[in-house]
Amino acid sequence: MTELCDDGRRLYSSALRSGRIARDEVEAAPCLMEFALLHPDPDDADWLRPVPPTAALTRRLQPLEREIQERRTLAVELTEVFEPFMAISAQSRPTTHSVTVLEGFARINGAIELATSECQSEILTVQPGGGRSEHALTEALKLGRGVLERGITMRTLYQHTARHSQGTLAYAEVMAEGNVEIRTLEELIERLMIFDRTVAFIPAHDDRQGNQQVALELRHPSLVDYLAKVFEQLWMRAVPILEDAAPYAPPIDGITGVQRSIARLLIEGHVDEAIARRLGMNVRTCRAHIAKIAAALGSGSRAQLGFLIAQSGILDQDR
Repeated sequence: MTELCDDGRRLYSSALRSGRIARDEVEAAPCLMEFALLHPDPDDADWLRPVPPTAALTRRLQPLEREIQERRTLAVELTEVFEPFMAISAQSRPTTHSVTVLEGFARINGAIELATSECQSEILTVQPGGGRSEHALTEALKLGRGVLERGITMRTLYQHTARHSQGTLAYAEVMAEGNVEIRTLEELIERLMIFDRTVAFIPAHDDRQGNQQVALELRHPSLVDYLAKVFEQLWMRAVPILEDAAPYAPPIDGITGVQRSIARLLIEGHVDEAIARRLGMNVRTCRAHIAKIAAALGSGSRAQLGFLIAQSGILDQDR
């Protein structure tokens, strides 16, 4: 407990001014006794006298100072334990772990924050899925502003479905004022972050499935260079998020570009959940598009829909 209640503040101030306070007055403020700010008046049992604030503060600080001293002692002991190993490490040729497994949000975020603080020139990120949540955009804005102030450039890839998120578009407009470019693509690889082309972070498995968070920190030059080249290939095909250029081809026979993408994945044998994940939309939206495709082609069943898509030739016109 570090704060006095309001009644306790008022009564303690009154006791200090008058030199004492009636015992029945402090019954409404038990925090005074918890802080040991009053003691019985030796001359009259119905009254209490205030403990001087300097004495009360000293008594409250003593356990904290003792804990600080104990931690300092522990830090010195740990330093002495590791000092011989650090001497050996300093004499040997420095090595860097090529792949480090990071488990849990705390460790993953800590590693990313360290890479961000050490970054000197460039950050490349791939963020699959639809529009960002308010929390994700707030965190991205903090990161973006922090690196921009240091003159670092950022390039980020979202999926086309992020264009329907007003929050994501507002974030893109704010970041466009600095050295930040955002583009969108229909399909993306899994989440990726690259700092100065020297360290990269990728999920150890599909991190859009709600599994326990496990990421890989990659520092092998060839691996990071390969991932950077993959990013550049995706970047060349992507469309700037703030430009009016249509991300999808125009409708054909009443079937939109995104619906043709869904149709293509349908005839490849993907289930609704997999299609939605690949295109960065929720399953309900995906199924609504499938229903519209079926209506446009006159399909009465899911089995017939695949045949009608192939027979219609709507996918041939996108090639």
